Amino acid sequence: MSSVICDHPPLKAKRLGLYTHDQAVVIMRTDCPACHSAGLSSRSHVQVYAGDRSVYAELLQIDSDLLALDTIGLSQTAWDLLGVEEGDAVEVTHPPALTSLSHIRSRIYGNRFDYNGLSAIIDDVVARRYTDVHLAAFLTASATPPLDTQETIYLTKAMIGAGERLDWNKDIVLDKHCVGGLPGNRTTPLVVAIVTAHGLTMPKTSSRAITSPAGTADTMETMTPVNLELGKLKQVVKEQGGCMAWGGAVQLSPADDVFIRIERDLDIDTEGQLVASVLSKKVAAGSTHVVIDIPVGPTAKVRSIEAADQLANLLTTVGKEFGLTVACLYTDGSQPVGNGIGPALEALDVLAVLRNEDGAPQDLRERAAVLAGAALEIGGVAEKGHGTALALATIADGRAWAKFRDICIAQGGLKIPEIAPHFYTVTAPAAGIVQNIDNRNLARVAKLAGAPRSTGAGVRMEVRLGDYVRKGQSLFTIYAAALGELTYAVEFANEAETLVDLQLTV
Repeated sequence: MSSVICDHPPLKAKRLGLYTHDQAVVIMRTDCPACHSAGLSSRSHVQVYAGDRSVYAELLQIDSDLLALDTIGLSQTAWDLLGVEEGDAVEVTHPPALTSLSHIRSRIYGNRFDYNGLSAIIDDVVARRYTDVHLAAFLTASATPPLDTQETIYLTKAMIGAGERLDWNKDIVLDKHCVGGLPGNRTTPLVVAIVTAHGLTMPKTSSRAITSPAGTADTMETMTPVNLELGKLKQVVKEQGGCMAWGGAVQLSPADDVFIRIERDLDIDTEGQLVASVLSKKVAAGSTHVVIDIPVGPTAKVRSIEAADQLANLLTTVGKEFGLTVACLYTDGSQPVGNGIGPALEALDVLAVLRNEDGAPQDLRERAAVLAGAALEIGGVAEKGHGTALALATIADGRAWAKFRDICIAQGGLKIPEIAPHFYTVTAPAAGIVQNIDNRNLARVAKLAGAPRSTGAGVRMEVRLGDYVRKGQSLFTIYAAALGELTYAVEFANEAETLVDLQLTV
């Protein structure tokens, strides 16, 4: 057993089958001697020991015989982290004081973070010492006022230092990222396929969705395994020149996925956190050059050229501190990209473009070609100004599809994603020309339908800006795995301000 000193007998572990996301939770009786002897009450933060393992957890209490007095119930997260079996001996005590919280309190009262403070916070986050309340406090304190440039550099450095860091021993290692805010903008799989088809190195690790209906990792997971261990990731990159993996599985910036989970619940994605999140993963992945897509539009995340300039300046400034060359491209953020919004629907768009299918979304093909073209020029494969044409040719002649297929097979196989079975089509109330599409509320419809948790859920767009539509013509279709979720999504779509705004014709 551990060396922790308790004045009560060990408790017996019991698996409750309670799923609490990443938050470890334990449950004990209110009259449990262990609680009385240690002065523990409901919502206490406790440290639980089992052999040489320990976990920080939130304590909840019950007033019933669901548990015996000498038993502690463990959530699935706590159970997995402790690695216990039914009935194993477990000890519970107060955890050491979290001194890093003082840095959060200091910022709440108007002071700025320094590197030592942020490093201490990130260390505690990665060690799972922070509860969801602590994490929310940190993210909120980081948002008001926003992190300045120096704080963002410190946070990026702390996040890099908390995980693994890869070195590919190459002068140019390419990467690509989109700052988000534009539904369906699933260019990354296309860019990786195009770039690596030309012999360049692009070890792409991606996040899951934060405030969107799908992240790149969510979309790729509908087609191939993305939870690659570090050794597997290196093998895939060695064989194929690139990969499309979930960054959280390889611990390149382990604090990032913890923050993403809380940011998703809070529905926030602040600029400083965004830059530290993006660049910490790029540096940790061993990238030397990164192309960043910044969609700009009235209902995108970035709504003006001035805001785009500010974000691009911060990205390039922070990147330079770590020897990372950042090239920012401003793209059209006025409407969704492709047809699908949601993991499987976006994946089907990607496959349609790669396989040159009739009806494949032309806007997705062209946007991916622009981004891939910039990478091809940086990599020395294409002359300046000729990258986009080469990228388009790489799709047209099948080289991109062949490379994408090879990467997926190397990662564990390629499958065709499935769309959720329940659907509802929203139609035009009158004839007119599409003059505005609300990106944010369409994304919310897709999330209410179940995306990204339900991979087949989401929205399929059937019109574009400037299209003429007849009365009763389909504008978009909502897909959901459960009828209840479909109902919620349809109700919001009907009650929200116009999602697809029409200029009526006489």
